[in-house]
Amino acid sequence: MTAVLAGCGVTGGSDDVTLRLVAADYGDSSANSSEKYWDALVEAYEKEHPGVTVEVTVHSWNDVDREVKEMVDAGEAPDMAQIGAYADYAAEDLLYKAGDVLSIPVQADFVPQLADAGEVRGVQYGMPFASSTRLLFYNKTLFDKAGITPPTTWAELAEDAEALKDEGVKYPYALPLGPEEAQAETMQWLLSGGGGYTATATGYSLDSTENVETFSWLKNELVGKGLTGPVAPGKLNRADAFAAFAAGQVGMLNGHPSLMKMAEKKGVKFGMVPMPGLDGPTKVSMGVADWMTAFKQNGHAEQIKEFLNFVYSEENVLAFSREYDLLPVTTSASQAMSTAPEDADLRPFLEELPVSELYPVGRTSWATVSAEIKKRIGQAVTADGSPSGVLGQLQATAMTAESGSAG
Repeated sequence: MTAVLAGCGVTGGSDDVTLRLVAADYGDSSANSSEKYWDALVEAYEKEHPGVTVEVTVHSWNDVDREVKEMVDAGEAPDMAQIGAYADYAAEDLLYKAGDVLSIPVQADFVPQLADAGEVRGVQYGMPFASSTRLLFYNKTLFDKAGITPPTTWAELAEDAEALKDEGVKYPYALPLGPEEAQAETMQWLLSGGGGYTATATGYSLDSTENVETFSWLKNELVGKGLTGPVAPGKLNRADAFAAFAAGQVGMLNGHPSLMKMAEKKGVKFGMVPMPGLDGPTKVSMGVADWMTAFKQNGHAEQIKEFLNFVYSEENVLAFSREYDLLPVTTSASQAMSTAPEDADLRPFLEELPVSELYPVGRTSWATVSAEIKKRIGQAVTADGSPSGVLGQLQATAMTAESGSAG
C-alpha cells in the first residue's frame, strides 16, 4: 500500500523545500491506514509552514524496511524513515544525530528506556516513534470453566495449562516460536527466568545458565506435556496464535495491546496480568519500539527539525497512540494517557513500560541475531531438541556477528 500525501507550499520561490518521509502502516484495514494519520498531520503542518511540502509514502510492515534500504542503496535516501531498525544506517554515518533534528525539550521528553534504546555508543540516532509492552492474556470463560485463577509463577502457569488441557482447550498455553516473531516470545520468557539476550553492554548472553534453564523448563514442563497445542511451537506464528485466542481456542498467551481489540471484536472475555516468573510476576517486561530516522543525504536538517518537533508534540503523539492502541513514546503524552479515562485499557501496558527491556537494537549485529533466533529457537523445545545446544549455536552466531560489526 503506497500513498503520496503532498501539499503545496504557498510561496513559489527558490527556498521551497520538499521533505520525503517513508512510513510504516499500523492500520489493519484501509479505514484506519496510517495514510490517514499522516494526511491530516501533514495538512495541518503545511498550513503553518508555507514553502515546505511533505511527501509521505506509506508501506506495509512487510515491505517498509526493504523499501528504505533499496532507496538508500540507490543513493536516493528519503529525508526521514519511520522503520524497524536504525543501527546499520547509523554505523554507515548516514543519519543525523537526534540532537541535530529535534529541539532540546522534545528530545528530553522521550521515555528514558526508549531514548536509551535509540543510542549507538552513547549517541542517539534512533528516535522512538511507537512502543508497546507485553502482558499475559488469559481467557476468562475458559479459566472459570476450569476453576482456575491467573498464574503468577511458572509452576502455576503449568498447573493452569494442565487444567485447561483437561477441559479440552485446544491451546492451553500458546507458544509462538515460529519465524514471524519468535524473538519476542523468546525474550519475554528469558526475562521471566532472570536472563535475557545481553548481560553486558558489549556482549550477548544467549547461552547463559538462566536462559538454558528457562528453555529446559519450557521443553519439559509445557511442550513435552502437550500443553502448548496441536501446532509445534516452532511452526506457530504470533498472528495465528492471536487469531486462535480471538476464536476462543487459547487459554493463555503473551500479547500486546492490539490483541485487546481483536478479542473484543470476537466477544472473547479476557484478563491481563504481568508475565509469570520463576517465583512471582516477572520484574522486567519486554518493551518494543519502532524508530524514526533522519537521513543526512539531502541536507534538510533545519526543515526536518521543524517538522519532527511538530510530529512529537503531545497532541500528535497521543492521537497516533490512541488510533493504533500503542504506547506513547514521550513522557508528557504518557502522563496524559495514564490519567485519561479513555485510555484506561492501555494503562496496564503503560505501567510496564518504565520497567521494560528492549531488543538490543543499537547493535548492528542484532538483525543477524534476531533472524537466527527466528529460524532456530523452535528446535530447542522439540522432543529431541537440546536447549543448551540450540542456545549455544545462537550464542556462537551472535559473537561472530558482533565481532564482524565491531570491526
